[in-house]
Amino acid sequence: MDVIALVMAGGRGTRMGSLEEKPLLEINGKPMIQYVLDALKEAKRVKEIIVLVSKHTPKTAKKMKKFFVRVLKTPGKDYVFDMKYAIKKLKLGKVLIISADLPLIRGEIIDKIIEHYERCGKPALMVAVPVEIRKRLGLEINDNYVFKKNGKWLVPAGINMIDGRQIDKGELDEEILIMSDERVAVNINTPNDLKALIQLLTIPKKY
Repeated sequence: MDVIALVMAGGRGTRMGSLEEKPLLEINGKPMIQYVLDALKEAKRVKEIIVLVSKHTPKTAKKMKKFFVRVLKTPGKDYVFDMKYAIKKLKLGKVLIISADLPLIRGEIIDKIIEHYERCGKPALMVAVPVEIRKRLGLEINDNYVFKKNGKWLVPAGINMIDGRQIDKGELDEEILIMSDERVAVNINTPNDLKALIQLLTIPKKY
């Protein structure tokens, strides 16, 4: 199964407190969204990339011309609304949904997520990471998103899969894929997250 990837890049990014649109924040001279696009292009199981923008991210929409990816403008209401809007408008089947703020993500990780989704047989999948990993890396924790599963406190990683054909069926049976990989745990929502990432990048590692 090869899937279409929706890159969520239409949010306001208010927690960053930056004048720059969050997907375009530079990390080592590259806009953050470029790392996500590069990873999706590396992934063997992704057949098409569609970047979802909105009225909140006009510069991001313009920048995407450079990367030769499909762009869809959404209402910019919120993450879930815009995701559903795109799936319905494009009449999509099984899709990967990924935030534009995961600069350490890699193609092989995305392929593993897709393969797990295939095996689990459920219509939806959420990738989650242990809270302790984000704390260890110096990343902020939004208590509104913390939940407990199999005795572990977790937070969503900003990567999901869903069967778009079932998007209007209410709450779907969802697989929770727990990943302890630091590259999945690093998503950038606040200035402190960005500082923590910069510190990580200065340490000789696999990043």
